[in-house]
Amino acid sequence: MADDSDDTEKTEDPTQKRLDDAHGKGDVAKSQEVSTWFVVAGIALVSWFAIQPMAGGLTFDLRGFLINAHAIPVDGNGLRALWMTTGKIMGSALAMPILILMVMAVLGNLVQHKLVWSLEPLVPKFSKVSPASGFKRLFSPESLMNFVKGLLKLVIVGCVMGVILWPQRDNLDSMIAMDTAALLTMSWDFGMQLVVGVFIIMTVIAAIDWLYQKHRWIEKQKMSLRDIKDEYKQTEGDPAVKGKLRQLRMERGRRRMMQAVPDSTVVITNPTHYSVALKYEIGMTAPKVLAKGIDETALRIRSIARDNDIPLVENPPLARALYATVEVDQDVPEEHYRAVAEVIGYVMKMKNRRSWKAT
Repeated sequence: MADDSDDTEKTEDPTQKRLDDAHGKGDVAKSQEVSTWFVVAGIALVSWFAIQPMAGGLTFDLRGFLINAHAIPVDGNGLRALWMTTGKIMGSALAMPILILMVMAVLGNLVQHKLVWSLEPLVPKFSKVSPASGFKRLFSPESLMNFVKGLLKLVIVGCVMGVILWPQRDNLDSMIAMDTAALLTMSWDFGMQLVVGVFIIMTVIAAIDWLYQKHRWIEKQKMSLRDIKDEYKQTEGDPAVKGKLRQLRMERGRRRMMQAVPDSTVVITNPTHYSVALKYEIGMTAPKVLAKGIDETALRIRSIARDNDIPLVENPPLARALYATVEVDQDVPEEHYRAVAEVIGYVMKMKNRRSWKAT
């Protein structure tokens, strides 16, 4: 029982496949505070670079309405034309700020994770509409954490805004008596101070929350030893099956190798541990290794060679060298030509003597 619990305890770092599968399902590390930070950054950009030109353009375009307000028809067609003209003016003025905010909102997601194309979150699930599941989510530790986090964020941002505005408290009363131009200038200054202050504090909050969300997501993706074994079986195959197949392939190769021993010209041995069967015929570019083995396989090669009257030549250094450097069905390399040639020459002489004696 203890081994089973250890085997299923999620203590291992997630594999790349586990992370890719989670991403494919739309499960990614995401901080809402980072997205909010990009929106705030977009507001800061718009406020710094676009508000004054936009206000100047609106002032120029709408001045005619104020000057000629008494002459503007308010009947059906006139009112419709007035709304269309006003809509075009406001739309052209707000198009660029809205586009900037949309781009920043998209960037707020792209910087956290690569683009996600998944229908998994859209698949209907009973847990999403179940009142019991909804109640559990509403009062879950995660919901409580989000509530506390949001409350702290409001308190911190409120304190920052208070720190910025408190030194200007004496100037707020005088704003009532200011003319429009001075009032707009002071409002602009206050607004930019607030935007910069909120931007700075949101930078800190977003960085902390991103690290927390990334750590939390990695912890959620952690795997148990059993998960890793199951994943390996799915991607690489069952190790037991692969081992059995490898054993069958080795056995099949060994059987073919043994069947080739009777065709060899000589078997070079070290008299007990190594055996290398070579074949050489006139017209071949180099002798070829038909079989090789150590220990039991070496004994089997020698036994087959004796049964088929294949000469056995003891040459321990050459046997070890050929076994280590030449694979089955490969030609003997040049560095062993001389030693092999001596062995094969010796075997040829022995065969010629036997043939002469026989005649």
